[in-house]
Amino acid sequence: MSISPYSASIPAFQHGFAVLAKLLDKAEAYAEEKNFKPQVLVDARLAPDMLSLAGQVQRLSDTAKGAAARLTATEAPAFADDEVTLADLRARIEKTAAYLASVPEAAFEGAEERTVVLKTRHREVSFTGQDYLLTHALPNFYFHLTTAYAILRHNGVPVGKLDFLGRS
Repeated sequence: MSISPYSASIPAFQHGFAVLAKLLDKAEAYAEEKNFKPQVLVDARLAPDMLSLAGQVQRLSDTAKGAAARLTATEAPAFADDEVTLADLRARIEKTAAYLASVPEAAFEGAEERTVVLKTRHREVSFTGQDYLLTHALPNFYFHLTTAYAILRHNGVPVGKLDFLGRS
């Protein structure tokens, strides 16, 4: 059985954003219950050299929309990284999910063999579409989703594995 690039990416990204939205709901409820500003969570990070929760959501968004665009040889929408509240983060999630929903499955035709070039600060890396999706885009997406979850968990938000899996 072979799974298409569309099936391996868009549903996984959409599910991840639905999970993240619920995690943010729990974070907001926790801040209200414990009587502190949710901004504390938006700015929280696991280590001084890591991105904050806001940064994790921004990279999650960029990874998903970038993957969809690269695999379909189209342009992804650009979003300013200016989210400073939980409401802003929810809006970013909604905009990203709407973009992903707008990418037709047919646009992924031939994506497995399409050449994807990533330009970093120091070099360019070339992949086939399949290798890019499986060895870069999906792992990067789940890294940032997991880190966002861990930031919330580390700061006392009552979330667990079933919340991460989307089965709470």
